[in-house]
Amino acid sequence: MYRRLCILLFASSASLAQETSTIQYLANEGVMVTHGDTKVPFDPLYQNGFNNYQMVPNEVREAMFAGTAPFDGVDAVFVSHYHGDHFSAEDILRLLRSQIDTKLYAPAQAVREIRQVAGPDDESIFDRVIGLDLDYGDAPVGIDRGALTIDAVHIPHSGWPTARTDVQNIAFRVTLENNSTVLHLGDADARIVHFATDAEYWEERTIDVAFPPYWFLGSDDGIEILENRMSVGHSIGIHVPANFSDPANIPGEFSGVDLFTKPGEGRRFAGKQ
Repeated sequence: MYRRLCILLFASSASLAQETSTIQYLANEGVMVTHGDTKVPFDPLYQNGFNNYQMVPNEVREAMFAGTAPFDGVDAVFVSHYHGDHFSAEDILRLLRSQIDTKLYAPAQAVREIRQVAGPDDESIFDRVIGLDLDYGDAPVGIDRGALTIDAVHIPHSGWPTARTDVQNIAFRVTLENNSTVLHLGDADARIVHFATDAEYWEERTIDVAFPPYWFLGSDDGIEILENRMSVGHSIGIHVPANFSDPANIPGEFSGVDLFTKPGEGRRFAGKQ
């Protein structure tokens, strides 16, 4: 169903060919994509695994705050939504304080939470914060930032239409250096209806690698969306339960499906060479 990519340990990432793009799995829905000198993490800092999801290792968190390799020179951080297993206002504020060249793209709900913990001396930080106040049914938005081409659209959180309908869940489609395009879906609901109205949007740009929540890869609608409603080259499931780190605990319907299950895993892929 899905073509597997080579699994790499990112301890050896310096040996990867520069013409390829790399993905580092942080934990839960946290991933960092790198192409050349451009680096973008998605949902990298949070404080709650709800006793079900893996946490980003402390040494990785501290490296992000300190800006040490491989987290030096991060261009932008993307947050899909404000839930505690994806986002911490305190952590993101700490990151923006220490990494003065990093921008943040996040739903307006998350930005409001950052403002609640920020102090008067933090006001200049918000010059680097791009809040997206998108609701269900709003047209996708596009932002061109030189090395980054950013497209964003509101896709309802899983549980729609009876639960979590007030959550701004943003799906980010990001192209690095006009070469590699990735899609982070946050906790998107896996129903075709959410993707049908913006068919031209999903078809206009080829997605090299998509990061859907793993339940997409176990549902007929989710597979239809990824395989036929979007131009996706490859999908890697994220937001997996912590016990999936033992292959014996992965349900049979996900046999042969590419999943990120262990922090520190990596992939590399070729973009539009």
